[in-house]
Amino acid sequence: MNLYRTDSMSVDEYFQIRENSDELLEYIDGFVYISPSPSTKHQRISRKLENIFGNFIEGNQCELFHAPYDIELKNAKVKGTKIVIPDISIICDKSGFTEARYVGVPSLIVEILSPSNQSHDLITKLNLYMNYGVKEYWIVNPMLNAVTVYALNEEYMYEQHDIQKNKGEVTSRLFEGFRLDIEDVFKS
Repeated sequence: MNLYRTDSMSVDEYFQIRENSDELLEYIDGFVYISPSPSTKHQRISRKLENIFGNFIEGNQCELFHAPYDIELKNAKVKGTKIVIPDISIICDKSGFTEARYVGVPSLIVEILSPSNQSHDLITKLNLYMNYGVKEYWIVNPMLNAVTVYALNEEYMYEQHDIQKNKGEVTSRLFEGFRLDIEDVFKS
């Protein structure tokens, strides 16, 4: 994850850049970050996860969105504008939909790591999602064939709910009964 520019800019400047760019750009605390193009493995994993999550939530109030789709994180307790492009978002509060993006806090976010953006997803976004109140944050690591699930506890801090590497099932605290066999996700 690289900075688009090293100087900070306003959200209006960010939107002007976005209108004239095909790159995946995120806006966090005045800085614009460029997301790397997803690899073939990343795309395969994303598609499998979309299908598994999508089938599970079919028929309930939640809706799944995949990148590129802008999420403008909004929570009355947190200041500033943050616009992120998660790999997968599951949104259960539909009041924040606009024509261009979702404004609010998704219930669940999945980020699939790329070699160039690991620290951004593991540190910056983990803290960002926790502070805004994303109930569950899944980090999928294709380099290690691992999935880590963080869930908000009563103190609004993330705790590791589940982790699996190479084989086994991962569960969700948010969606009771959800199970994911990680071998199915990582096999080509």
